[in-house]
Amino acid sequence: MKELTLRQVEVIRALMIAGTIQGAANLLHVSAPGISRLIKHTEDTLGLRLFERRAGIFVPAAEAHAVFEMLHQVHHQMANLNSALNSLRKGQDFQLAFASAPSIAQFIAARAIRSVRQRFPDLMIDLNILKIEETLDYLLLERGEFVMMSSPVDNPAVESTALARGRLVAIVPEGHPLAAQAVVSVHDLIRFPCVGVDPDDPYGRVLAQVFRDEGLEPRHTMRGRFAQTVVSLVRHGLGVAVIDEFSVAEVYLPGLVRRPLKEPAHLHAWVVQKRGRQLSSFAEYTIERFRKELTEAASRDGWDPART
Repeated sequence: MKELTLRQVEVIRALMIAGTIQGAANLLHVSAPGISRLIKHTEDTLGLRLFERRAGIFVPAAEAHAVFEMLHQVHHQMANLNSALNSLRKGQDFQLAFASAPSIAQFIAARAIRSVRQRFPDLMIDLNILKIEETLDYLLLERGEFVMMSSPVDNPAVESTALARGRLVAIVPEGHPLAAQAVVSVHDLIRFPCVGVDPDDPYGRVLAQVFRDEGLEPRHTMRGRFAQTVVSLVRHGLGVAVIDEFSVAEVYLPGLVRRPLKEPAHLHAWVVQKRGRQLSSFAEYTIERFRKELTEAASRDGWDPART
């Protein structure tokens, strides 16, 4: 049994509209002989007469009227399909939901989302800010597709993948005595009031470890739950701190001076997702944009992304 191809449907419809071989060729931007050959081949193959020739004009044959009506429907459905595909390419009628730890959301998330918006201008993006203890419920209840975290989540129901590694840096208020130094040691920082995160918190534990590796115990005069809080307190002259470089990734931070730490210390950025869940293409693209932005932020401080 012979069947029509989509190309044959396209050519037959063009001839229906134009009425002449040359007109159909012009509609499809192809040569007239090619249209003529395809119409003849189609009629011969099907064993049906589709058109009557009247003084050079092609008129649908009476016996083919039912076929032409279905061709109109096929073309209409193809137009709908192409429209849907075009909308999908732009992200229309789709919501991408994901979450981030505050330290990554502060600056890196906006950069990644800017690239996603350029690629999918109609995509609805729902960004949530989560603490690490909220991550499991968010992923297992499928409120979002993935979470960007500064620590892996130890649970068999999810999988954590390291995306990039960033340095820990020292931050001090403008005008602070340590701001005059090119490099700052934790031994310098410990002499001043320190702002930090609870060392029992996974993120706080990473920040505290660089002190402990030097035989020091960080003595916080005040603590914040999130990196943004720590940064704000330091900016307002309430102490000094160690923070990850992703949290202070902007070029210009009024009231704040960022300095490399003498002691090498790092923090990984992780993407966490529900084990076995197939991510949407939008989510996969967004994760790659996060990887790029995180790696570039770290590279500006001299980290080689090829190193593990």
